[in-house]
Amino acid sequence: MAEPRRAPAAPPSPSQEPDPAPPPAATVQAHRDPNVRRWLTAYTCSMLGDSVYYLALSWAAVRAGTAAQAGLVMSASALPRAVLMLGGGVIADRLGPRRVVVGSDAMRCAAVLAVAALLYLTSPGLWPLALLALVFGTVDAVFVPAVGALPARITGKDQLARVQGMRGLAIRFASVVGAPLGGLGVAVGGAPAAFALAGLLIAASVPLLLSVRIRELPGDEADGPRGTAWADLAAGLRHIRRHPVLAPLMLSIALGDLGFVGPLNVGLTLLADHRGWGATGMGWVLAGFGVGAGAASLLLTVRGRLPRAGLLCGVTLLAGSLAVGALAFAPVLWAAVGIALLVGLLTGLSGALCGAVLQTQSEPAYLGRVTAVASLISLGLTPLSMPVAAAAIGLWGTGPVYLVSACVCGLGGVVALVVPALRRAELPH
Repeated sequence: MAEPRRAPAAPPSPSQEPDPAPPPAATVQAHRDPNVRRWLTAYTCSMLGDSVYYLALSWAAVRAGTAAQAGLVMSASALPRAVLMLGGGVIADRLGPRRVVVGSDAMRCAAVLAVAALLYLTSPGLWPLALLALVFGTVDAVFVPAVGALPARITGKDQLARVQGMRGLAIRFASVVGAPLGGLGVAVGGAPAAFALAGLLIAASVPLLLSVRIRELPGDEADGPRGTAWADLAAGLRHIRRHPVLAPLMLSIALGDLGFVGPLNVGLTLLADHRGWGATGMGWVLAGFGVGAGAASLLLTVRGRLPRAGLLCGVTLLAGSLAVGALAFAPVLWAAVGIALLVGLLTGLSGALCGAVLQTQSEPAYLGRVTAVASLISLGLTPLSMPVAAAAIGLWGTGPVYLVSACVCGLGGVVALVVPALRRAELPH
């Protein structure tokens, strides 16, 4: 890994955010690095706040309106997140990822606490909840690309796979702990208390993020604004299109997510209902998937690097697609739980490795924009497959739809295996 450069004599651009003292030349293992641990704690607090927020929002929306109105409120954040995500990547690259993450968390905290106070003082109906969802979706459009671009600036390239594993563990922890915390907040003081708890958890991330040291990367001197935002966005898209690894990697991610999201979300609900497993059975299947995904994150956290990363991405995604198809034909509930665990392990490992390859292959000046494109695929476009999967299951049943979805998911693995540059991609030592 190249040593960090000294800060230039001239004032740095905002995206550089150099520290007074440069980090040590030798890369510390991420899980032993206090700097990385501060970032991880901040990220975990933010994700916990998100989990509590979503539970509080759904509870408050159901209490204030009809089920259909609550559904509209819950989905209100999706449109601004999808529309503005690419622009968020440009902002992250222009201003620097830490500055964007800190500003995003501060805005989300302020919005949630404002709604908590409003709900405590009065009963305004659904409009503040819908407005809050829109604000969250808008802020997420810049938050998500910045979060993806930040790890490369707090540790060495050889530690990025381990950081991806640590990030996955934080997400799993937040999803498991956040819902009970939100439920406790609702039980103690209703939706206002739950929103206040979410705001405080998000607020806790801000001082931790401010204490994280940010290092310069080769090419950071080119990060600042050099033209219009449209020109920067076009440059980022060209960077992806012309890159021998990033272009096929984006296609692989898109195919993998398209084949995965439908069956493991709305498809699983319909499968559990068809098989008579009920909500409890569906919960066990989801728990199996979560355990598998958590195990994949733990493996990367412990090992730090897996050889033949590109090849392993393709193999695990292809094997995971077979498990996705098998899920619809599980004879009993416990077999489905075991298959879901395998799906979580294989697709979780593939996803984490794809994220690490993406970060190590991208030029530092484009990390925000590259992350934005990958996030738009995963968070903005592939969820559109859910209503398609539900309609197809209604017409042809779960078996055929799961098999087609598995084939689409498997094509993502095939892309990773047949494109030489992606298949031979390695993570740095």
